Amino acid sequence: MINNDVMRSLRYTLDVSDVKLAEIIQLGGKAITDAEVTALLKKEDDAEYVVCSDELMAHFLDGLVYFKRGKDESRPAQPFELPMTNNAVLKKLRVAFELKEDDMHAIMQSVNCPVSKPEMSALFRKFGRSNYRPCGDQFLRNFLKGLTQRVRG
Repeated sequence: MINNDVMRSLRYTLDVSDVKLAEIIQLGGKAITDAEVTALLKKEDDAEYVVCSDELMAHFLDGLVYFKRGKDESRPAQPFELPMTNNAVLKKLRVAFELKEDDMHAIMQSVNCPVSKPEMSALFRKFGRSNYRPCGDQFLRNFLKGLTQRVRG
């Protein structure tokens, strides 16, 4: 899934302004202006549209974890998982929103996309391990839609 789409969706889920989104990215360790965030949120056919890089998405997701859960200064920052895959996005969202396996299943069932426990756990395995399964764009889209319903009510 395109990083810009994920960012747009999460901005809507959290119901935050461009300024707050810039603050979240800065929590993740990347300096960014409000104008740059606005350009990231534009549609692809807009002349001011800017592509969100994997590195920027990693900073945003780390910032989201710190925004939702707080930053533990005693622990070192986790290294980025680049390139940013749908699986990595799903992992970060699970951490940020403190979702358990049952929560993830409930989210997917709320958008009529039931998934079994083995299928779900395969998405969180490390690449190259047995039973690893790549997360498809449609699965991530459905998850973001269900997450929005859960957060915004």
